[in-house]
Amino acid sequence: MNSSRPNESRPNQSRQTASYLSKRLAAAGLRPVTRFGQNFLIDLNLVDLIARSAELQPTDVVLEVGTGVGSLTAKLADAAGAVLSVEIDTNLHQMASEELAGRPNVLLLQGDALRNKNSLRDDLMDHIRDAMGRIGEGSRFAVVANLPYNIATPLISNLLHETPSPDVIVVTIQKELADRMVAEPGTKDYGALSVWIQSVCRANIVRVLSPKVFWPRPKVDSAIIRLDAEPWKRAAIPDLKYFHETVRALFFHRRKFLRSVVISAMKGRLEKTEVDEILASLGHGQTSRTEELPVEEIHKLVEALRQAELKKQAS
Repeated sequence: MNSSRPNESRPNQSRQTASYLSKRLAAAGLRPVTRFGQNFLIDLNLVDLIARSAELQPTDVVLEVGTGVGSLTAKLADAAGAVLSVEIDTNLHQMASEELAGRPNVLLLQGDALRNKNSLRDDLMDHIRDAMGRIGEGSRFAVVANLPYNIATPLISNLLHETPSPDVIVVTIQKELADRMVAEPGTKDYGALSVWIQSVCRANIVRVLSPKVFWPRPKVDSAIIRLDAEPWKRAAIPDLKYFHETVRALFFHRRKFLRSVVISAMKGRLEKTEVDEILASLGHGQTSRTEELPVEEIHKLVEALRQAELKKQAS
């Protein structure tokens, strides 16, 4: 993936209308594959909005998951220093390779971006680090994509664990998922994902999208969301893996009282009396519930549990 950019964009790569796509796929004997979550964005203004919302610079390295036929990829390549785009569909990968030929700052990978739900494919971050190293000081890692619905949560969650983690993420996802990312305590959407995202990022919904701007049309609304890394938040979490896993455990039984949830999460690791001491020291009463706690209070609780476990292990 060379970091030099092309001098001009190619007009034919911006024609992502339903008519163009259906004819393009039909000519190749293809049609959208449901299991890959293929819903092509056919409003060209929204394709532009996704690219613009990332505010890309020539020193940026961009990861796109879901190349499609390369329409968004081309716009990203025009703005960024390097683009790594991953497409699971062999036929679309080949089609995009033809569309994007001659762009030295684009590297296309065929395959799944995820090795499994808990990790990325092995070479993904190696390519990103390599491109950032070539660009040098000041390079920034961005993720910009019209994400397949079925991988959005594990992909974003795993990327936030990586080194480097993305400086900015601008992606199209299900609106229900976007709502969970920005949810406030005490609301129905507030959960483990809300806490994890808000613990390391600032999250904002850029635009809500109706099904009619996609082909084929999905059954639900979508949203463009922007996540901006806040490094000081990440640095304040002593053990990211422990934090993320514990937060997920705390929200596993929604609507139960906090004490019961914590005891269940710490089973075999802390005694009930130890849990009671921690909750009392943090001012959480018998009727407290996890979904009512602000992100900052959950941070304090998780760190108190971690410290208690470390103390017990050392004794």
